[in-house]
Amino acid sequence: MTTLFLVRHGRTDWNDTLRFQGHADPPLNDQGRQQARVIAQALQSVPFAAVYSSDLRRARQTAQALVNLTGLPLRFDRRLREIHLGDWEGLTLSEVQVRDPGLWQQWQRTPSSTGPPGGETLAHLETRLTAAWDDIAAAHTRPVAVFTHGLPIAIARCRTRGLPTDRYWDVLPDNGTWEIVQWPLRHRGT
Repeated sequence: MTTLFLVRHGRTDWNDTLRFQGHADPPLNDQGRQQARVIAQALQSVPFAAVYSSDLRRARQTAQALVNLTGLPLRFDRRLREIHLGDWEGLTLSEVQVRDPGLWQQWQRTPSSTGPPGGETLAHLETRLTAAWDDIAAAHTRPVAVFTHGLPIAIARCRTRGLPTDRYWDVLPDNGTWEIVQWPLRHRGT
């Protein structure tokens, strides 16, 4: 088993305006850069074997702050990206609710089997994340810092807490926070 520190990137202007990011690539804003420095200072003494990051700029910039303090190389993995939101990327929450009200409601109820137009479902996201986390854990026995996004961490939280993935809204992490998980997860009760 490998300890994974799943870190959500710092804030962006798109977070501040409730604009859907998905695979879009906005940078950190001033608050996000400050959050990255705080994360790096808090985690710099953890004996990480490696630092991995989504290849999206907001995650890369957050990870870079830790890399600057530890000297560890930064490894990128596209599978650590946020969910692909298709036609909703770049739109605000209110724009999505007006544009696709029925689909928005359905996605709120059953995101495992419903996805935005041209995007992916939560089930697809979970499959690609599980493959990434499996590969990372297989390559390291010491803790690993993994810089990623809100929904990937929410999926890990659902799994570790025994919640159905469709309850991800209840466990979304704030920007600049992290979740520590032992991977691979043990089945409940063992």
